[in-house]
Amino acid sequence: MVKHIVFWKLTDEAKRENPQGLTEDLQGRFKALLGLVDGLTAIELGTNYNGSEYDLALVCEFETRQAEAAYQTHPAHLAIKDRVHQVVCGRACVDYEI
Repeated sequence: MVKHIVFWKLTDEAKRENPQGLTEDLQGRFKALLGLVDGLTAIELGTNYNGSEYDLALVCEFETRQAEAAYQTHPAHLAIKDRVHQVVCGRACVDYEI
């Protein structure tokens, strides 16, 4: 199993507009990938409440490294990625195998 964890920092504009609505929109988009992306077994997105540098966290589980690599180029993921790039100004990512 592979875990793919991404942290995003929202732009000031995204924080002012409607951060809760943005989170809900992205949660729905990412959840829709379940059953669509082969090898994706779990996915969740949440808002950070502890005041650290990053505002959102995405946690994905994949059956294999190959499944995680295929997710990166899947058209449905790329569409979400385009939306995310419109509202974030920082990113950190960790991938590890269990």
